[in-house]
Amino acid sequence: MDAAIIDSGGANLASLQFAFERLGAKTRVTADAIEIAAAPRIVLPGVGCATDAMERLRRSAIAALLPSLTQPVLGICLGMQLLFERSEEGSTPCLGILRGEVRRLTAAPGRPVPHMGWNRLEDWKADPLLAGLAPGAYFYFVHGYGVPACELTVAQVEYGGALSAVVRQDNFWGVQFHPERSAAGGARLLSNFLNL
Repeated sequence: MDAAIIDSGGANLASLQFAFERLGAKTRVTADAIEIAAAPRIVLPGVGCATDAMERLRRSAIAALLPSLTQPVLGICLGMQLLFERSEEGSTPCLGILRGEVRRLTAAPGRPVPHMGWNRLEDWKADPLLAGLAPGAYFYFVHGYGVPACELTVAQVEYGGALSAVVRQDNFWGVQFHPERSAAGGARLLSNFLNL
């Protein structure tokens, strides 16, 4: 197995697994903490509500396990948000691996919430997760909450202010967009993750 995909109850599990299969990777969707701890790489996906997702992670003992992992971990969309300390969505305490708070996006004319669609990454820092990708590459976003750009931000996206699109601390990475829906750029990012 090349990576364990945490069964977070989201609707994107199958499409994420297919994206890895297209790269020749073997993955397993699991909620078993022992299997997750033994995997060489971990993906924490997420679609839906932070409160519900955290409740599922706590019930399965994965919430207690995740901060102790030393192998590469990639949070995707809500999965990235759960790595932080707290979310304004339901005033939810999250995993607390990364410092910061997830905030609700503010709608404005021409800028609806949720933010849905293709957007480009800006202000890149060198990181192996982004190797081979050109600055300004487009990725597919679907989210109503986000993390303001901060010291952990590797790349940001502009949507009513600078938001974290890619974050990193040690062996934990997070992406606000959906690489499994982001065509060649998303495939390259997932391939880079498999090479970490």
